[in-house]
Amino acid sequence: MKTHLLIAIALPLTLAAPVPAQDFLVPIQTMMEQLAPPAAPDKPLPRPAVTAPPPLPRTRPAYIAQPADAEAKVPENRVYQTACPAVMLGLVEAEMVPPLSEDYCGEQSPLLVTSVMSRGRMVTLSSGITTNCQMASALPAWLATVDGYAEAMLGSRVAGIATGTSYMCRKRNNGAEGFTSEHGFANAVDITGFTLEDGRTIAVTENWSPPAAPEGRLLRLAHDAACAGFTTVLGPEANAEHADHLHLDLGCHGASCTARICE
Repeated sequence: MKTHLLIAIALPLTLAAPVPAQDFLVPIQTMMEQLAPPAAPDKPLPRPAVTAPPPLPRTRPAYIAQPADAEAKVPENRVYQTACPAVMLGLVEAEMVPPLSEDYCGEQSPLLVTSVMSRGRMVTLSSGITTNCQMASALPAWLATVDGYAEAMLGSRVAGIATGTSYMCRKRNNGAEGFTSEHGFANAVDITGFTLEDGRTIAVTENWSPPAAPEGRLLRLAHDAACAGFTTVLGPEANAEHADHLHLDLGCHGASCTARICE
């Protein structure tokens, strides 16, 4: 009984015996060597090269004042005009002309129009018209309608447009008083007739009547088609002043400028 007790006490004491110190020192020393900073090199490392900053731009020259007795030069006034999309897109052939200013009339960006596009080709005007961009832009759609009708009913396309007055500084109906005509703002054009590709000419003075004739029907269709694209259309039945032409303009009618006059 005593022998077994001694063995049981001796066994835990044997297991709890201290471990030699050198067994702990080896891993601790290895760990310290790994955490220690690297040793300084025998020779100093070369310093990185320093790049010079880019040069600054040269200083602008100082303003040099003119002598007191020098003649003052006044710059010319620049003239600003608006480019017309119809010209840029090739819907009309035209060139910009100098601004118009005459008494109570004028236009800042007038055009000299010489031909108008219709169904893929240019139709020439008998004489160039001086007008604004809005009027020039309204002509191609109107002409295409007239051109299609001429080919369908008369068997020949429109080759030319006979034109009358475009820009002219005057009162309405050439009166001495009253409102300024839209001609005075380069905002109107007069059409006196058409020339077909087969050589026939159709004039308002000669062919407005009889209305049932093919030529008369063409002129009346040209009048009615214009009422869709222009705000003022006056023909032989409007008054004696328009007995020989169709007057087309884009004047303002009504409070909102949306009313149309078609006579």
